[in-house]
Amino acid sequence: MTKRRHTRDGLLPGDGTVRDTVDAMIRVDHAGEFGAKRIYDGQLAVLGGTRAGEVIRRMAEQEQKHLDRFDELIVTRRVRPTALSPLWNVAGFALGVGSALLGPRAAMACTEAVESVISEHYASQARRLGDDEADLRATIEEFRQDEMAHHDTALEHGARETPAHGLLTGAIRRGTRLAIRLSTRL
Repeated sequence: MTKRRHTRDGLLPGDGTVRDTVDAMIRVDHAGEFGAKRIYDGQLAVLGGTRAGEVIRRMAEQEQKHLDRFDELIVTRRVRPTALSPLWNVAGFALGVGSALLGPRAAMACTEAVESVISEHYASQARRLGDDEADLRATIEEFRQDEMAHHDTALEHGARETPAHGLLTGAIRRGTRLAIRLSTRL
């Protein structure tokens, strides 16, 4: 196995510039927060009038704040949003509706799965950002804490009691990771 050498800024030859890397981070994070909002919108369409709906609504409000911040960064940093936004609009809403139709615990299992992947993703980004991107790193670290709180809330509300929990969350985690890879590039 050939050992790859890293440059001073952590990028490999051919990786693009630091600006390209930061732009890709903002693009994928914007897409992720948009997707999360759409998942919660779908869940609220089904469960909005229930006790679970109140919990979901609180998490959705926080996701909206995250999306608003990344909307600002997209504009101020002149970052091209992902071309996949129309897909994430529909797919996120469908995932939210689908999980909620399986019941409140399945909706929480969806949150658990998505937020665990997003938390890992944000942690990886925070490690990669240098001191010249301290503000962005602080935003990502703050939002990571919020996502972990959503994950923990989902667990507190019965996510792991969902029938076929492992199958459901495994599929959602894989889909979330795929969405991250695609939105980073497209």
